[in-house]
Amino acid sequence: MQGLTFLGDRTLALGHFPDPTPGPGEVVIQVMASGLCGSDLHQYRSATPPSCIVGHEPSGIVAAVGPGVSARLWRVGDRVTVHHYAGCTVCDQCRSGWFQLCRNGTVRYGADAHGSHASYMLVPAVTLVRLPDSLTFDAGAALGCGTGTAWGALRRLGDLSGSNLAVFGQGPVGLSATMIASALGARVIAVDVEDSRLDMARHFGAADVVNPRTTPVDETIRDLTDGLGASHVLETSGSEQGAADALSSLATWGRACFVGLGGGSFKVDVTRLLPTQATIMTSWTLSIPELSRCVDFAARHELPVSDLFTDQWRLDEAEDAYATFDHQRGGKGVFLF
Repeated sequence: MQGLTFLGDRTLALGHFPDPTPGPGEVVIQVMASGLCGSDLHQYRSATPPSCIVGHEPSGIVAAVGPGVSARLWRVGDRVTVHHYAGCTVCDQCRSGWFQLCRNGTVRYGADAHGSHASYMLVPAVTLVRLPDSLTFDAGAALGCGTGTAWGALRRLGDLSGSNLAVFGQGPVGLSATMIASALGARVIAVDVEDSRLDMARHFGAADVVNPRTTPVDETIRDLTDGLGASHVLETSGSEQGAADALSSLATWGRACFVGLGGGSFKVDVTRLLPTQATIMTSWTLSIPELSRCVDFAARHELPVSDLFTDQWRLDEAEDAYATFDHQRGGKGVFLF
């Protein structure tokens, strides 16, 4: 089979790899869609990328089942998305579905082991989540990571019904958060420096949009909330300025969650925040049980997850795909097989 690898400094290559064979407890997925994730760009731009097949947003069909995988759970032909981490399965974190927090070491597909930018992918059966027929394979790819990351962060923030939620950054994760939170009954204020992404945010349900390049964020959000500020804030851009604006826009008793991987840092002025009773938290993707709930929610509410994708590519178009995605001006990209 063909698989995509990064060579360093925005270069990549398609190589030939043996078709995988499932061992005990494993399955082989025929990849039907593999999303391009914002975190892929850190590897793509790096001088020292991983040496494995990249990509970690797979969705597809079970192609082969290894020994010990019960036919009552998984059969050849089942439609699935994948929780893209593996752990020891026996520690307290793994047993609660948080393989990425495994106390004995986590395997990240597309970074530590062969990922999804290939025709087939080998994964433990315990990482699979069933994909309903009503959801497309590209939607399944998004739900497994980018959209799932938004779901996990929103769940951390708590009850959003009737809230004023400011979502900083309207890339794929931020747009997913806007879409899900709107369906949950929040009034979403979308923040981004690209007007094209703010237009997409409106499509996904944002009640108001703010461009920091043309208007002061804190002042505008407070004007939109009768001077109170946002009761909930989700920061997905990873920028230092975004983080600062997010905290300054927060209402008294507000809750802020940070998921952005921009690589920056920011200072928290405890003296200023202390009298606001603010709660500040982080969120790292989501657990397997939450991924299952996210998929179910998307199906039941008929969320337009596929609309996140502005670009569809074949794997042999990977050079153009990542060069386009590197600009980070549009929505999400996906390889279809």
